[in-house]
Amino acid sequence: MKKFLLLSFVSLSIGSLSAQSSKYWQQHADYKMNVTMDVKNYQYKGTQELVYTNNSNDTLKKVYYHLFNNAFQPGSEMDARLHSIKDPDGRMVNKVKIDGKDVKVSRIESLKPNEIGYLKITNFKQDGVVAAAKTVGTILEVTLAKAILPNSQSTFTLDFDGQVPVQIRRSGRNNSEGVELSMSQWYPKLAEFDFEGWHADPYIAREFHGVWGNFDVTINIDAAYTVGGSGYLQNQNEIGHGYQDQGVVVSIPKKTKTLSWHFVAPMVHDFTWAADKEYIHDVVKGPNDVALHFLYKNYPKTVENWKKLEPMMVKVMDFYNKNIGNYPYKQYSFIQGGDGGMEYAMCTLMLGNGTLEGIYGTATHELGHSWFQHILASNESKHPWMDEGFTTYVEDLAINDLSDKKVTNPFAGNYKAYYSLVNSGKEQSQSTHGDRYDENRPYSISSYVKGSLFLSQLRYVIGEDKLAETVKRYYHDFKFKHPTPNDIKRTAERVSGANLDWYLVDWTETTNTIDYGIKAVTENGNQTTVSLERIGRMPMPIDLLVEYTDGTTESFYVPLRMMNYEKENPNPAVKRTVLNDWTWAASNYDFTIAKAKSTIKKITIDPSGLMADVKQENNVFQQ
Repeated sequence: MKKFLLLSFVSLSIGSLSAQSSKYWQQHADYKMNVTMDVKNYQYKGTQELVYTNNSNDTLKKVYYHLFNNAFQPGSEMDARLHSIKDPDGRMVNKVKIDGKDVKVSRIESLKPNEIGYLKITNFKQDGVVAAAKTVGTILEVTLAKAILPNSQSTFTLDFDGQVPVQIRRSGRNNSEGVELSMSQWYPKLAEFDFEGWHADPYIAREFHGVWGNFDVTINIDAAYTVGGSGYLQNQNEIGHGYQDQGVVVSIPKKTKTLSWHFVAPMVHDFTWAADKEYIHDVVKGPNDVALHFLYKNYPKTVENWKKLEPMMVKVMDFYNKNIGNYPYKQYSFIQGGDGGMEYAMCTLMLGNGTLEGIYGTATHELGHSWFQHILASNESKHPWMDEGFTTYVEDLAINDLSDKKVTNPFAGNYKAYYSLVNSGKEQSQSTHGDRYDENRPYSISSYVKGSLFLSQLRYVIGEDKLAETVKRYYHDFKFKHPTPNDIKRTAERVSGANLDWYLVDWTETTNTIDYGIKAVTENGNQTTVSLERIGRMPMPIDLLVEYTDGTTESFYVPLRMMNYEKENPNPAVKRTVLNDWTWAASNYDFTIAKAKSTIKKITIDPSGLMADVKQENNVFQQ
């Protein structure tokens, strides 16, 4: 069974690569690691063997690795960023009194030698031959002993010494809820090389990008610890710690001081684990026989909430399966750890001592990332809105669908947050690299909120059914690949038949805003002329609803010429008139209603609220 899983996932990575074009390719990296953790001083030693397949047309003379732990040292780029950014992440700073004023001080700068994180690499070899490896901050630069030709493989081996930092951001030890080891981004991780070249970004605190491959990881740790993380445990019969709930008979020698946890994670681009002596470990059967693992601290309120969370997440996974596509692995783990919630391969690390509502929201969001980051592996660093935004969209859909009190527009709060960003004057284009936003708040709203609006507004542009079909086809066509912004746009075009390049460019590559208004409503005999104006730079098709004094309603639709598309009537119960299209170059547009002005009670631009018009006050005429 395990061999079958490995082979089936490998075939997915090789046999259907057609993302950006018929010449699409992606690299492949198979890891084998053995690590021994010293839980007394939070240090570990490991070996790594990595078989790298160069599927590109380039001859590679160098490779790069991420050494994320090195960010947690005084003077690192992550430390420097905390000093320079106007609104540093509150989890990463301390408030101190200086001259009677509260000042935010980097937590990293005060770390002692036994509290910092580090990852030291020795004995690097390529196919058994020593290669020159140089550490530069959080990057290991390797000059290869022999160039890797196109369509060939090479095997890298190395030894590594690591120290787990005091928990500051995502990874670390002894987090705010008492979890001892949150081991994310803990190993030498090969940087991605794709059609754009190397993505050897320094770790400053944002997102990640990784190479698809298979992971074979053995973790040697004190027998008192329960471990959870990416992949399938291969030696349940030697472990216990809740894994006997999977129907495995466990027999452990009483004198065992160390256990070796052997995990295999097929076709993923990361490997994460966490460990604690007090974890409770539950296993629940999810949709399609997926085993849902829950590992959480043994605190009374935490236990109560997590027990309630378990059936809720079965329903959420079922919703995602039906509305995006089936989760392809046979396991997913919700693990208390980290500093909030962060997605990893086949698992999440998330805080778990809050309210049930808060834990449920975090778990729903992080599970959604399995589709939009760990199966659809877009470049989080360059396009965080594709990952965070699309996940926020399906999270809001799921929570609303599964709620007893459903709302018409579950995205309304996102629109308000986006409008606040626009009004702040601090918005930056979504083409900005995730690490290079001026402030954290504009980054968050741009990525999570405006990224979500890309889809909810697309629902307005092409119709609800076409968007639902687009999401499913996008997942089907690009799973286990690295889709780009153009890929979601082209998928929507293939599904709908609309031309959408204008939408992708204006929404994601500029800070152009949408602002339409009803300029005038004038009597014209027994008819009424409605004058509309486009004030913002970004064009849109226009839905209008007319409410008459006799209680009847009528809708009008103004297509956008550059779309070459006519959306289906979103409300077939209301008669709709399709008007002549509106060109981008024309800022004004008039049309006629075949009724007297006195019969009109109200005219509304976009009654759905799904078009992100930044000035709502001019969208309504009422008398």
